[in-house]
Amino acid sequence: MEKNQQPQSSLPKLAILGGTGKEGPGLAMRWALAGYAIIIGSRKTEKAQATAAKLNEQLNIETIKGKQNNEAAQSADICVLTVVYSAHRAALEGLKEDLQGKILVDATARIDFRDPRPPSPPSAARIAQDILGEGARVVAAFQNVPAHTLSKNLGGTLDTDVLVCADDPAAADEIIKLAGAAGMRAYFAGGLDNAIVVEGLTSLLISLNKNYGVKTASIGVTGIRV
Repeated sequence: MEKNQQPQSSLPKLAILGGTGKEGPGLAMRWALAGYAIIIGSRKTEKAQATAAKLNEQLNIETIKGKQNNEAAQSADICVLTVVYSAHRAALEGLKEDLQGKILVDATARIDFRDPRPPSPPSAARIAQDILGEGARVVAAFQNVPAHTLSKNLGGTLDTDVLVCADDPAAADEIIKLAGAAGMRAYFAGGLDNAIVVEGLTSLLISLNKNYGVKTASIGVTGIRV
């Protein structure tokens, strides 16, 4: 994307809530290069703006904005929650009104990186749906995508697959498109309750990273043509 080039108006505007951590900036860069208007959200406006400015400089663009989480959610069509698991419930409760009428992608894996074990049900995405109510459409995705991978091969493809879980298949289809725009393959893997298994896979990937001295273990789906 050339500097000053505007995002494609036909694409939904994306807000990455809690987007100043490890995963959010990588997703932001990949989607910005695909032509999406991106808003980085944070509890502190200044932190969001600083991250947005850094990403714009890295990509030589001016289309990533930074706002406080509530304002970012209000301004977007699709929101992606990338907060640490300990902040998950508080973030959702604070954003409940702002997320009504939106698709919320919950990328949370409730895993302790120091002692990785699969979490107990319900899934983080089911918790999110219960908190937000029927006014929001929650989709679970991107829990297994290594943050270190997202900044690689920008504008190209990644050798990683995304399992997408949602009670609303149409909302899942929107996120499958987003994954494709970011250079990843994505597959609909059932309802929100299935997302507990996807979260658990993160504990396996962390263990693989530790055992083999890498930071990029991911999952792949075989036997399906899409």
